[in-house]
Amino acid sequence: MSTLVESAKQVLIKENARVILLGLDFGSTTSSALVASASISKSVTGSMVFSDVQIEYRCEPVLTPFAGQLINVSEITLLIDNWLKQSGVAVDAIFSGGSMITGLAAQADNAAALKTVITQIVGESVIATADDPCLESWLAFKGSCAALSRFHAEVPMLNVDIGGGTTNIALGVNGDVLQTGCYFIGARHFQFIAGSYQLTAMSSYGEALLDALNIHKRINETLTQDEIAKIMAFYVHTLEAIVLGNADFFDTEIAKKHSQVVINLTANTKPNITFSGGVGELIYKIAANEVLPSTTFFGDFGIDLALAISKSPHLSTHLETCVPEHKGRATVMGLTLHSTELSGNTLYLPNQKHLPNPNCLPLHNLPIVAKLKADNALQQWHSAFRLAANCPLGACIQISTSNSLEQIRALAAQIKNALQASKYEPSKPLIIIIETNIGKALGNYVCDWGQSQYNLIVIDEVTQRDAQFVHIGRLHQGMIPVSFFGLH
Repeated sequence: MSTLVESAKQVLIKENARVILLGLDFGSTTSSALVASASISKSVTGSMVFSDVQIEYRCEPVLTPFAGQLINVSEITLLIDNWLKQSGVAVDAIFSGGSMITGLAAQADNAAALKTVITQIVGESVIATADDPCLESWLAFKGSCAALSRFHAEVPMLNVDIGGGTTNIALGVNGDVLQTGCYFIGARHFQFIAGSYQLTAMSSYGEALLDALNIHKRINETLTQDEIAKIMAFYVHTLEAIVLGNADFFDTEIAKKHSQVVINLTANTKPNITFSGGVGELIYKIAANEVLPSTTFFGDFGIDLALAISKSPHLSTHLETCVPEHKGRATVMGLTLHSTELSGNTLYLPNQKHLPNPNCLPLHNLPIVAKLKADNALQQWHSAFRLAANCPLGACIQISTSNSLEQIRALAAQIKNALQASKYEPSKPLIIIIETNIGKALGNYVCDWGQSQYNLIVIDEVTQRDAQFVHIGRLHQGMIPVSFFGLH
């Protein structure tokens, strides 16, 4: 017992220690990188948080390199290498962060290859994910208007993040995201020779929209102003239907095709609306009477879409009165600063000769099989642990409980019973995430103070999320970075 106490003392978090955070965002139109440093300190609630955040490096967005319909992985490799060189950040110094492949880039056939390359270059501290629309919506809200939402604490805030391939929408109150959605509305479904409307490429969504609007134009042909107006009208009416909670609009096949994840707003929601993403940045330039680039300057509909949205009475209401701090780069900001939760410093790690074994980490892509409460029925507990036992590489279970000694002992007995009933393989990782600071005590009771050899990791003081997977980083000064993805 004394050995465990001494070990716990050795790994207590050093408050105010600075760490390096990295965000990489690869979208339909542009890609960007952000490096920040932050202190780790205790919040007023006692949980560990990033504080005193300083932006150390922020690159100018560059066009995402494509080779036809595929991502040009070799060019992106050079981009990442160059960003790291310019920022002066050593890969082994990165504490946590995220990499997001979004929109049309995420739908490329070789998006998985890009994920692999990111992991190879940047290492295991940064989680790479593709086509995770709800996570992207959540991150864009956090990166764009979370502070503004907390300032207007009683008012619902709807962030509309418009990029090249998708529009990611998140509704939040007082900084917390309540709902997310994603729609295939963006600037780059139609691509042109810059300075003209002569088509050079179309996505499958662009082709379907032309058919639905009876516009008979194909590659190398030029859209007329009337045809452009019809396309913009569809995009704006779709966004207006989302904001106004008009579900009937989505009864048509073309509207359904443009819906990836539906957000269920009602006419009574009446949120303040903010924008982010590349198109969002242009929208705020228009509101500020700034000079815009010339026609199809970016080779897409970005400028036209921003102008059309700015003219909508339903979408433009709060352009001057509710301006977020971060507009065009909300996703990369969210990735860098909000993709990671910090554990408490009373976590439990598997024993190696009765000492915590930090070498059991990191762990990637573990499925979150259940969210349990201490008073759930025994059948629910056994069902959850059977699901976990069937996951070949390990699993995660989120549990809600109090921190009284009686509750800890009862919960430990419940977990031990479920482990035995499920015949859980002792060597396979099992992550338990709890919100209260009882990680070390709970783990010790479950494992009989080092006598049982379950590969159990209990991570405490982490806010639960409705997610599908979790990434557990390396132990760093007594705490662990935790990243959720596959948000519902």
